[in-house]
Amino acid sequence: MLKGHDDHVITCLQFCGNRIVSGSDDNTLKVWSATTGKCLRTLVGHTGGVWSSQMSGSTIISGSTDRTLKVWDADTGVCIHTLYGHTSTVRCMHLHGKKVVSGSRDATLRVWDIETGNFLHVLVGHLAAVRCVQYDGRLVVSGAYDYMVKVWNPETEECLHTLQGHTNRVYSLQFDGVHVVSGSLDTSIRVWEVETGACKHTLMGHQSLTSGMELRNNILVSGNADSTVKVWDILTGQCLQTLSGPYKHQSAVTCLQFNTRFVITSSDDGTVKLWDVRTGEFIRNLVALDSGGSGGVVWRIRANDTKLVCAVGSRNGTEETKLLVLDFDIDSNCSSIISR
Repeated sequence: MLKGHDDHVITCLQFCGNRIVSGSDDNTLKVWSATTGKCLRTLVGHTGGVWSSQMSGSTIISGSTDRTLKVWDADTGVCIHTLYGHTSTVRCMHLHGKKVVSGSRDATLRVWDIETGNFLHVLVGHLAAVRCVQYDGRLVVSGAYDYMVKVWNPETEECLHTLQGHTNRVYSLQFDGVHVVSGSLDTSIRVWEVETGACKHTLMGHQSLTSGMELRNNILVSGNADSTVKVWDILTGQCLQTLSGPYKHQSAVTCLQFNTRFVITSSDDGTVKLWDVRTGEFIRNLVALDSGGSGGVVWRIRANDTKLVCAVGSRNGTEETKLLVLDFDIDSNCSSIISR
């Protein structure tokens, strides 16, 4: 149990190797050891809340309401670069190699070199806040509050396609180099071909905002404010499973992770649930906060093969802000029991 950020909200979470990085609206990020649970560093420098982050190796990038991005060394806690240019909150970012693409409430995207700190490109065309971005090293895909999804060539700063069809704000995106998947407040999820800009499928079935999605090998898992999670085949457009039933979440799904066997979901109801991805069956609760239902929430989750990190807290003081780290590695659990 990793306690930090006082009673503030944990807005973003990264988990890479043995490091956990939490970003908060308290203007800081914290670097934690996943093995010891110790806070290794507090990254201080932003003058507004941190709302987006990315991490690779020992490099951390953060975006803030102070309109800047910062590049940090996780080993030393030193801020290496501060990236100026956006004129409003930096709400999303995606790192690939040594380049990061940031999206802002100023309706633009910017491409930066994180090694030199240089500003490289600006992508102008959205008419409202950019809420989500994906970058695969070749193309940038962005979703915004203007109901549009755009595909860009960042080198030429050209908008290649404007993907029109959503009738409300776009909140979530996945991009695998071939397909773009967009989730919107209009309750639909759309699957697009990136090369042609054609809409291949409109996935209907959710009742509210699709807040988070993950795409792997043409299988999409979507988490929704309607308290359900759906598993889709994006090639056929078919809904394979709906994770619901008597053990379903009682309020909005906040985050999810999945692999070939399991789906893990978190919710505003204060639980983290484990499901079978193939059958859609509920397996068990991994976390159930005592304050769930009375204010306790799970904001974000991040998992690797053996560990699960959950950022939990509340907006009304019923649950202290903290990170829970669950370890499912039999070998390390057995050895620690033996050593005790």
